[in-house]
Amino acid sequence: MITTRGSFTSKVDHLDPRFIALLQASARLAQKDASLWGPAAQIEAEMRLNWLDLPHSSRALLPELDAISARFRHFTRVVLCGMGGSSLAPEVIAASYKKDLFVLDSTDPDYIEHAVSGGLALTVVVVSSKSGSTIETSSQLALFEGLFIAQGLVPSEHIVIVTDPESPLDVSARGKGFTVVNADPFVGGRFSALSAFGLVPAALIGVDISILLDNAAETLSQLAKPESPAVEVAYLLAYHSGQYCAFSDFDSGMPGLSDWIEQLVAESTGKEGVGRLPIVLESNLAPVNGESTHIAFAGSSDLVVEADLGSHFIFWEWVTALLGYALKIDPFNQPNVTEAKEQTAKLLASWNGKLPSLEPNALDGNIEIFADVDSLESALELVINAVTDDGYIAVMAYLDRRENSELGQLRRSLAMKSGRPVTFGWGPRFLHSTGQFHKGGQQNGVFLQITGDPQTDFAIPGKDFTFGTLIAAQALGDGEALTSRGFTVVRLHLRNRKLGISQILSSASAII
Repeated sequence: MITTRGSFTSKVDHLDPRFIALLQASARLAQKDASLWGPAAQIEAEMRLNWLDLPHSSRALLPELDAISARFRHFTRVVLCGMGGSSLAPEVIAASYKKDLFVLDSTDPDYIEHAVSGGLALTVVVVSSKSGSTIETSSQLALFEGLFIAQGLVPSEHIVIVTDPESPLDVSARGKGFTVVNADPFVGGRFSALSAFGLVPAALIGVDISILLDNAAETLSQLAKPESPAVEVAYLLAYHSGQYCAFSDFDSGMPGLSDWIEQLVAESTGKEGVGRLPIVLESNLAPVNGESTHIAFAGSSDLVVEADLGSHFIFWEWVTALLGYALKIDPFNQPNVTEAKEQTAKLLASWNGKLPSLEPNALDGNIEIFADVDSLESALELVINAVTDDGYIAVMAYLDRRENSELGQLRRSLAMKSGRPVTFGWGPRFLHSTGQFHKGGQQNGVFLQITGDPQTDFAIPGKDFTFGTLIAAQALGDGEALTSRGFTVVRLHLRNRKLGISQILSSASAII
């Protein structure tokens, strides 16, 4: 069940015609009315509304998941290869239940090294891809298949596939004898937390998924009522919040919930020049700056939403669907995500499998600077000075989010120095999240890319390029997609990651 509190709730006006319209929209949503978001969105919506059924329909998966769990019960390590909606919910579930799950949602070779060095004989790899053609997961699958074979192991005894029926991955995986679980094809990726994409990894790490479904089902009945808290929160975010919503899961017992909501809200609403951009905070007291609504799941905040994890999943999906109605956009498409993918493909084709030598504008210590400045401090000042009074800064780090996690402190520093909201995303996973908002939402972002030389690299079987080349192409491809729209984009490349991160944090602190 959902409870809400905080000073922000006083702004709810049940007599406001906009609130009444949202109330009526919620009733239509409960009936799976695909016309809710207008004629242009109806065809897409008709294929994306089965997330409303998942608290009940996913119970049909329980016998299959019990059998899979039994088959792989002797394995001691679970690795999940997935991006966006295929990885964020399982990561929250694992952290909330204090279970071990390595989420491989990157093409960074140093981060991949953690995934492949944990003893493959007792590792089960879950490969999750709705489309079955995601470049990150297809490359990771090829890598693991090769590694299992190289160690004399049978890939089909170590790999579980989650994908839509008849996807390219579904067809190829069944042909190889892999264990395959099909997800409901009428559920969009970021609304799939309670589908096979969220539940297969959860079952393999020993989570009682029936509890998640039971809690979500109870809350689903609450949301379908006229006094639905989802209507009140959607109303607040649509009409009493601006572009920025700060989320903190600190002390909630659900670490990573903010990251899951970030993808859900940013990718669903950030289009046609409107949207709500979540700012994921390190704590309830971390700085945001600029006008923003602070939302937490425990403690005190402008708005506190308290619930168990299964309830949060269905609640925020419902809120997001209503936000789409209020903002007059289709919450189920992602029209600008392909821009970075297309630029990446062009670069890979032009490079003929090998990353070219790129000449920086300047070199400062361990950091190559790709911007029209002569020092690191000048580059950071350029980013800070370029942001407008209503804009934001996005830090995009194409590095190892485990070993290079210290870089996350840069979000706080830049927020304090610029006086504006700052987001922090690990590449390339943010491309499946805030990447849509960057190009489709309010056109007021300034972008700081941070790349770095990896200590290792891996060939991608069947390709003429390595993971190191792939992540470079993803970073530069997204940079070109942003630059082509007229945004300010600054790239810092670290020749030595550890030293470079220290240098960046020191320089950011020194800026007056």
